[in-house]
Amino acid sequence: ARSRPAGPTATLGLVPAQRIAENLAFINWIVLAGLGLGSFAIVALARFRTDATRGYLAFTAFCAAAFGVLAWLSDGGLSEAAAAPGATVSIDPGWDGPRRVALLGFALLAAAYTVVLARRGRAPLLAGGALSAGAAAFAFGALGWTGGSALAGALGAPLATALVVGWSLVLALVCGGFFAAMILGHWYLVTPKLPEGPLVLVSRFLLALVVVQVALFVVSVALGAGSGAGAFAPLTGEWALFVWLRLIVGLLFPLGVTWAAVQTARSRSMESATGLLYIDVGSIAAGTILAAGLYFGAGLIL
Repeated sequence: ARSRPAGPTATLGLVPAQRIAENLAFINWIVLAGLGLGSFAIVALARFRTDATRGYLAFTAFCAAAFGVLAWLSDGGLSEAAAAPGATVSIDPGWDGPRRVALLGFALLAAAYTVVLARRGRAPLLAGGALSAGAAAFAFGALGWTGGSALAGALGAPLATALVVGWSLVLALVCGGFFAAMILGHWYLVTPKLPEGPLVLVSRFLLALVVVQVALFVVSVALGAGSGAGAFAPLTGEWALFVWLRLIVGLLFPLGVTWAAVQTARSRSMESATGLLYIDVGSIAAGTILAAGLYFGAGLIL
């Protein structure tokens, strides 16, 4: 990320906010692609491990494919955003093509799997292909976005890329996963005889992912989060406001809400569980935007 001199505006958080705004195209890509890949992962989990209804699975797979298409359409604007004056992210154009092909492949495979689900099929290879294509899109994105970053300079390009790939994949699974869980909770309102098993399993899976994110946050901050400013520096530096918001709004709050959703789902209080998952969707979306903004604006892996 390009450094700027600190001053009164930086102290008030205005410069960080401006730098996040300069990278909205990248943040938008992360959110849309994450919604697609994460929600499709929940479809695959629910299809092979639960008794989730055909209607829920097909509808959510269709939503995943639609998000994939939207992410693919937005992908064309990334190069222009990176080339704009004041941009904080440099793109290696050699990875643009593979990233777009993988993203389009995910959308097409997810759409095909929607048809399979509507016909009561399973097609594990097709589901695996869609998940692989979605993961590849994030991997190619990381390869194109970390080469000239401060993180790559501190850790080396291969390690930095692996770290960004893992971080972004967990971010995607959480972002899209809670969207899919919210839809599943809503499905109980129209299918009261649906057993609680699917929602309990999905909620526990997402709770574990949020725990992973909290652990990654702690480790990352302890190591300086890629800022190069020393251990725990992000908690008090120029970006401290957004770092604390990421922790409180995007991690700790949904951690507690998701735990409550698991408990209410286990007791078949499905209306309460659904309401909690609605809250989760909002806080997780805000946390995803903050995490992406911190990476593209300041190179912080949170």
